[in-house]
Amino acid sequence: MYNLEQLRMFVETADSGSFSACAKRLGKVQSAVSQGIANLEVDLNCQLFDRSTRKPSLTQEGTRLLEYAKAVIVQNQEMQLAAQAINHQTETHLTLAVDSGVVLPKLMDCIAHFSQLFPSTQVNILTGASSEVLNWVKQGEADMGLMFANATLHRGVNLSYIGSLAFYGMCHKDHVLASQGPVTETQLINHRQIIAKDWANTGSDQFIALGPNNWYANNFQEVKTLITNGLGWGYLPEHLAKDALASGDIIKLTLSFDHKPWNTPIERITPKNKPSGPALSWLSDAVTNVIGGN
Repeated sequence: MYNLEQLRMFVETADSGSFSACAKRLGKVQSAVSQGIANLEVDLNCQLFDRSTRKPSLTQEGTRLLEYAKAVIVQNQEMQLAAQAINHQTETHLTLAVDSGVVLPKLMDCIAHFSQLFPSTQVNILTGASSEVLNWVKQGEADMGLMFANATLHRGVNLSYIGSLAFYGMCHKDHVLASQGPVTETQLINHRQIIAKDWANTGSDQFIALGPNNWYANNFQEVKTLITNGLGWGYLPEHLAKDALASGDIIKLTLSFDHKPWNTPIERITPKNKPSGPALSWLSDAVTNVIGGN
């Protein structure tokens, strides 16, 4: 019966294009690779490679079975990670990286609950722009990250869409737009827009500039500060503006073209090939429930 080592030889040979390259990658002699694949072909009762040319090429049967071999290898890796997690002791510390716009009150409640369930686990919280969150997780400086989604596929992390955050157009109570009825796009163009911009990732801007007069800040907290000081209008998540809305310092704009709030997707990211211990597993599930039910 074939084994995982033979499947790795099969996959590596197909990817590298030769038995010798496969042997080099796996730290084996070429004869061992050639024999291992030959034995695999006997077990599967089909020829995987055409050896009539200088370099082996996949046969039709080999091409069909290659994806299955890759799937078996990945499943084996996932099972090993799961077993490590089961046997893993509770983590001594965890680092959570969060885009400053995603620091919801319910998220803090979640972390407070976590502290009761895992009192011996130290929690470190990093806040920044979404590009910083991504880099902290990719570089191993954070165990989990919460960031605004963009169209880029990030291969260095495990990524999960877990929910969205509602944004509303807002301005100071004394801003000229505050006294107008449903505001049109044409009216907005005449006023300064405050926009959160992640300079490290040009693909991550959540809101486009509607006109030529714009100011930029690197996070939504600063956007809120500029809006609260009457320096322009912009989009904010409601939780960040809750106190200012309650006091009447800022108001939600009635926009003629926004029939519903803008919902910006949020992603949970974790490092690849790193098992989750019980504390991180609990926190991941809890955060998903909090954001998803927001």
